[in-house]
Parts: sequence; structure tokens; C-alpha cells
Amino acid sequence: MTKKILAWATIVLALYVLLVAVGVVGKGFKQVFGGPNGIESLFVLATNPFIGLVFGILATALIQSSSTVTAIIVGLVAGGLPISVAIPMVMGANVGTTVTNTIVSFGHINRPSEFKKAFATATVHDFFNLLSIVIFLPLEIAFGLLEKLSYWLTSVVENIGTVDASGKSIFKTIVGSGAEFAEFLLSGLSDVWAGVTLIIIGVVFIFISVLLLGKVLREAFVGKARNYLQTAVGKGPVTGICSGALVTVLVQSSSTTTSIIVPLAGNGVIELRHAYPFTLGANIGTTITALLAAIAITGPTHEVAHQIAFAHFLYNLLGVIVIYSIKWLRNIPIAGANWIAQLGAEHKSLAIAYIILVFFGIPGALVFSKAWIG
Repeated sequence: MTKKILAWATIVLALYVLLVAVGVVGKGFKQVFGGPNGIESLFVLATNPFIGLVFGILATALIQSSSTVTAIIVGLVAGGLPISVAIPMVMGANVGTTVTNTIVSFGHINRPSEFKKAFATATVHDFFNLLSIVIFLPLEIAFGLLEKLSYWLTSVVENIGTVDASGKSIFKTIVGSGAEFAEFLLSGLSDVWAGVTLIIIGVVFIFISVLLLGKVLREAFVGKARNYLQTAVGKGPVTGICSGALVTVLVQSSSTTTSIIVPLAGNGVIELRHAYPFTLGANIGTTITALLAAIAITGPTHEVAHQIAFAHFLYNLLGVIVIYSIKWLRNIPIAGANWIAQLGAEHKSLAIAYIILVFFGIPGALVFSKAWIG
């Protein structure tokens, strides 16, 4: 009993630290870029949606946590990052987070038949996320689809009172006071140095809180989650999607959720066609972190913080609805995963090259070439 109480107290503390840390990033961002040149000076490189996209891929691949990156993005939006730049970033975060389960599949690399199944299960998530970008990024650039839908949803939610438009609820006051206290401690520094320090502190504590939250939740739920998904995932695509979303909400990590299923697929316990919808559910479930992070934002920027969180949710939800409901689109990630898995099983060096190029090499080259060319 004492162990359970301690675990739940840790979960509550980690959530509080996460929410305060997001608020701290937002405040620091405003202080650093609130001068004459505004925040545009930071995002010269990211004004191109494609560069924003690769920023999201590279940052998430390096940190190996889309939850951390999207929480940071929420804080940056509250500090002035334009929604039009942030949306491609969360699209990229979806791709970057899949590096974890792809690496997990290498546990089967010495057994070619197992590796083929595990690598296909891991990369079907990659191909789905890349296909989703191919569909929705042009729509976003041309029509602002997700920006408009998320703005509408934010307005609806605020109008029915779920979100406190005044930004002065008791909960937000408690969370906001933590960020204000951190700001007060650094009041002796110049705005720029205080802002930089707040951003660093906020990012560090977001990372720590997400890791702590994931660790405690995994200890509490992963064993049960494994048993649950083995019985639920084969009951049909809708059940699989819902199972993936639920397990991801419980463990607060899509990387963990999909990494659970990769070894099961490698060992032949779960087939690719059953694992596929489960990983799509993980995409939806992982958006809960950004939604939680948005609660931390108070004051005049709370609306845009909620908007980017809703944009993340809508992007993943619409991706599942559009791609999985159309048979020929649904089959593209499966075909791509089977193809790359066959190549990887036959030539291990190609499987390693795939990870290096897709998650680090190509995004890194694009970012640094943009910085070099200006």
C-alpha cells in the first residue's frame, strides 16, 4: 500500500513539475525575444515549413521523446513561436519518435526471420507518419487546414467552459505561481540572461519530469499493458487503435507502447496487420502530453498554447481516419515496411543506414545546410 501511495505521489509531483516547466519555458522565451527584433530573429531558419518539419524530426530523434519535444513546443508557442511554424514541428516529432522502436527491433538482428518481422513492425510506423506528412503538410501550407481546425476547436472548448479563458482558475494559479517563483529568483539578471536561464531550466525539468513520469507509469502499467494488448490487439482494427491510444495514455510514451509490441511481433506472437493499427493508436494517445502541457499556460497566450496542442491531436486523429479508412492508402505503409524489412534482413548494413539517414543524416544535413547558406 505504501509503495502504491508513493508511486501515485510521484506521478502527481512529476505532472506538476512538467506543467510548471512548460510555463517557465514560455516566460523565458518571452524575455529573450521580447525586444525590438521580436521572436522572428530566432526563427529565420524555421520560417520554411520544411525546415520546421526537420527541426521536429531531428530534435525528437536526439531526445527520443516526442512527449518532451511537443511539451517544449507548447511552451515556445506560449512565448511567441508562430503556430504556422509549430505545426510542421509537431509533424516532425511524430517521425522522430519512431527511432526508438526501430532500434528495439535490432535486438533480433542475429535471427533474420525474426528481425524481418520486428523491423517491419517498427518501420510501418515510420512509413505511416511519412505518408501522413505527404498528405497533410501540403494541405497545411496551401490552406492552413490544421491551424484553422485547431483554432475552431479551441474556440468551441473555451465557449463551453472547459478551458478557463480568463487564465485565473485555482489550478492555473497554483501552476503559474511555480513559474512566477522561478522568474522571481532570476529577477536580478538582465532580461536576456534571465530568459536564457529560464528556458534551460524549463527544458531540463520537462525532460526530467517526462522521464520520471514514464518510469513510474511503466512500472505500474507496462506488465498489465502487455497482457492487455495481447488479448485486445487481434480483435480488429478499431479495438487495436483504441488499445494503442489507451496504453500510450497510461504509460505517457508512444515509444514505450510501440517498443512493447516490436519484440512480440518478432517472436511471432502478433502479426504485422494486427500491430499496425495498434501503433496508430499510439500516435493519438501521445498527444495527451501536449494537452496536459497546455494547461500550464496562463494569461493572454493561453489560447495559442491550447491551439497547438489541439493541432497535434487533430493531425494524428485525421491521419488515422484518412489513411486507415482508404484501403489503398492503408496498404502503402505495410508495403513499404515489408520492402525495407526484406532489404534489412538480407543486408544488415542497409538497416543501420536507414536509421542513420532517415532520423539523423537527412534532417541534420537540411538544417545545417540552411544555416550555412542562410
